Amino acid sequence: MDKPTLLGEMLTLRPVRASDADHVWESVSDVEGMRLTGETRRPSREEVEAWCAAAATAPDRVDLAITLAGDPDDEYLGEIVLENLDEAVRSADLRLVMRPGYRGRGYGTEAIQLVLGLAFDGLGLHRVGLSVLAINSRALSLYENLGFRVEGRRRDAYRDGERWCDGIDMGLLEDEYRAGQLG
Repeated sequence: MDKPTLLGEMLTLRPVRASDADHVWESVSDVEGMRLTGETRRPSREEVEAWCAAAATAPDRVDLAITLAGDPDDEYLGEIVLENLDEAVRSADLRLVMRPGYRGRGYGTEAIQLVLGLAFDGLGLHRVGLSVLAINSRALSLYENLGFRVEGRRRDAYRDGERWCDGIDMGLLEDEYRAGQLG
């Protein structure tokens, strides 16, 4: 599958490439980011470099770097992914990670809107799902504001330091996406 480039008002989403490895390393090394996403394993620097070099050709997924529109340096600010693409049931899972200095600026909202357009209009998907930790209230609010609905709760599925944390499963169906575009 050819990985697209998506253009928005503030952002350009482009395929992840090998030159993004330094910034991806910063993201996977961020303790707070790992906490809010439930990541427990930090990949090695070599794994990050290999992943960045191969991401553009990975099957069954679309990994896009979030960059500022018109930025001559094309700097990686974060990543948005459609993974577990299933053509038979026309579904995928969404994942978003922003570098520490770029959270809370509205970039995630625009990136998700662009990728949902790709998912439903470009790839013909019926459903996009995601999982978010119950402790990540900012992400929960963002997804709800974009039309995602809570579909379930996985009790004590993650760790938050010494405590347990629930995982919240959310989803957005094609007709809900279309209704949100009209409203």
